[in-house]
Amino acid sequence: MNDPNIGLILGIAIPVVVLSMPVISYNRFVRQKNHIRESWSNVDTELRRRYDLIPNLVQTVKGYAAHERAVLDEVTQARAGALSSTGPAGERSSAETTLVGALRHLLVTVENYPDLKASQHFLELQQELAITEDRIQAARRFYNANVRDYNRRVQSIPSMVIARLFGFLISDYFEVEAAIRTAGAPQVTLES
Repeated sequence: MNDPNIGLILGIAIPVVVLSMPVISYNRFVRQKNHIRESWSNVDTELRRRYDLIPNLVQTVKGYAAHERAVLDEVTQARAGALSSTGPAGERSSAETTLVGALRHLLVTVENYPDLKASQHFLELQQELAITEDRIQAARRFYNANVRDYNRRVQSIPSMVIARLFGFLISDYFEVEAAIRTAGAPQVTLES
């Protein structure tokens, strides 16, 4: 039972395992950072889809509610601000919140225009915006889940040591309200 090879094997295996743990932890951090970047790319794609829908929505509303210039300008400026915001999630949240507020204001204003609410083109745009909002929320949840898992490792022992040694810092969540869900579905009344 006292095989001298066992002692030699253990003498080699234990240091190899102990020395490989930091490498494994580092590689996992790299993998998680890449997951965060990939999931942020998905969020960004959906946000750009929303940005592309907004000019059509504004033009449609403009045709029916031309004197609501301030609301239309607010949406246009908020879209421009969101488009020009290119930082990480935490920095973009503010611009996106402004845009969501402007969209919500626009959708509330639409309630005053029954002809617009009944317009097939407007309804299609609003439906497309609702679908896009759902996709943004799904991508945001996936991104935030990746951030949560990564941040947990950055703050937990023993991986915290590797995180500090190699500069892995806490990532920001992306928090923005959904524009369509708060404003509600369009109310269309058909008079006979």
